[in-house]
Amino acid sequence: MEKYLFKNIQIVNEGKIEVLDLLTDGERIEKIGHQLNYKSDVTEINGEGKFLLPGVIDDQVHFREPGLTHKATIYTESKAAVAGGVTSFMEMPNTVPNALTVELLEDKYSIAAQHSLANYSFFMGVSNTNADEVLKVNKLKENICGIKIFMGASTGNMLVDNYGTLEKIFRETELLIATHCEDEKIIKENYQRIKKEKGILTPADHALIRDENACYESSLSAIQLAKKYNSRLHILHISTEKELQLFGNMFPLKQKRITAEVCVHHLHFTADDYAQLGYKIKCNPAIKAPHNKEALWKALLDDRLDLIATDHAPHLPSEKDGDYEHAHAGLPLVQHPLLLMLHYYQQGDISIEKIVEKMSHAVADCFGIQNRGYIREGYFADLVMVDLKQPSTVTKENILYKCGWSPLEGFIFPATITHTFVNGKMVYGNGVWDESVKGQRLKFNPHHHPRKD
Repeated sequence: MEKYLFKNIQIVNEGKIEVLDLLTDGERIEKIGHQLNYKSDVTEINGEGKFLLPGVIDDQVHFREPGLTHKATIYTESKAAVAGGVTSFMEMPNTVPNALTVELLEDKYSIAAQHSLANYSFFMGVSNTNADEVLKVNKLKENICGIKIFMGASTGNMLVDNYGTLEKIFRETELLIATHCEDEKIIKENYQRIKKEKGILTPADHALIRDENACYESSLSAIQLAKKYNSRLHILHISTEKELQLFGNMFPLKQKRITAEVCVHHLHFTADDYAQLGYKIKCNPAIKAPHNKEALWKALLDDRLDLIATDHAPHLPSEKDGDYEHAHAGLPLVQHPLLLMLHYYQQGDISIEKIVEKMSHAVADCFGIQNRGYIREGYFADLVMVDLKQPSTVTKENILYKCGWSPLEGFIFPATITHTFVNGKMVYGNGVWDESVKGQRLKFNPHHHPRKD
C-alpha cells in the first residue's frame, strides 16, 4: 500500500493543535514528528494551513440494508459518511429482517465487508423473546460493538417492554447496552389527548407527543436497571434538559459505567424549525423547545454528555410527506456532522480540540475500539484533512445519500473536507474517489468494561 507523508499540517489530537509531519505506512500511522524526510516512494501532501483530524466515529446510524434498500444501502451511506470525514460507523439492528439472531447479524457484516467504504460494526438487536440469542454474543464481544434495546420505543417488533427480558439482559450481558429511551405509554396518552383536542396534527405537535417526560421516564428506568446489575449502559440521542440531571461528570469517561450522547440535529435544530422544515425534521426522540438545545450544549461542554453522533436515518422524500401519522421519523445526516460542528466552532461555541474529543476520542473510549479514534503512532490511519479557509454549501448535487435530500440543504459551512483516509488508503481526495479497498470490521477490547460484581 501507498505511504503518505503529510508536511506541516496542524494535527488536532488529545487536546492540542500542533504543526507536525505525519507518515503513514500501509494501514497505520508510522511516525509523527518535526521535519520528517523520506526519499523512498512516498506521496507527499502539503498540509500548510490545513488541519488533520482523526476520522469521525459515528456510533449510531441506520443504513437500511438489508430489506429497506429503496431508502439507502451500506455502500451509498458509507460513501456519504467518508465524504463527511466519518471513517467508522456502528449500525442499528432495525433493518428487515431485524438483526435478532447471530446469523442475521453476521449477514450484515458480510454485506459491509463487500461494500462499505468505511470501517463498520453492527449492533445485535433485542426483542421481547430473544434474550438467549442475545447472550450468545458474549462470546463475540471483541467483534461486536454492543447490543441495542428500544426501551419503550417501538420499531417493528423491536419494542422491548417485557421486564423479565430486560432484567436477564442487563444482568447477564458482557457487552455495552445501547438504549433508545422513550416511554411508549406516555407517548400514546399524549397522542390521544392532543389528537382529540386538535383533530389534525402538525409537525410541531411531535415535540409535545414525544415529550420530555417520555424521554425522562424511560432513561430513568434504564439507569435503574443498569445500576441494579452494574451493566455497561450507553443511552443514545439525549434530547431534553430534564434528562441531563441523570448524568454526571465526576469521573473521566473511561471510568463511567453509564454514558450518554447527543446527536447533531438536537444541537442544531429546535421546535421553532418545524414551521419551515415540517416533517423533514420529524425524528425520534423529537426535536424539542429551544431551552433543551441550550442545555444540551452546556452538558456536552462540561462532559455530562460524552459524545456526538448523527442517528442518520434516511427516508425517501415521499415518505416524509403526508400527514402526521404517515410521515416517517428520521433524518439523513452522516455526510455533514463534522462540518456542522465546525460551523459551531466558527461561531465560538466549541473548540476544534473538543470536537475531536467528542466525535473521535470519546467514541473510541466509550466502546473500547482497538487502535482507532486517535492520531497516534501504530494506530490505524483513519484521517480527515480539513480546509477551514474554504467554505462549502450543501446542495442537491453534492448530497451522496441514496434518498437524495438533506435537512441542511442551502446551509453554508465555514470549511471543506478535502481528503479522507480509511486504514491508510486515500478513499476520498478533492472530489476523487478510490473505492478499490473496503473498510474493516471494528475490533473491541474485550476487557474494556469488566463487570465489577
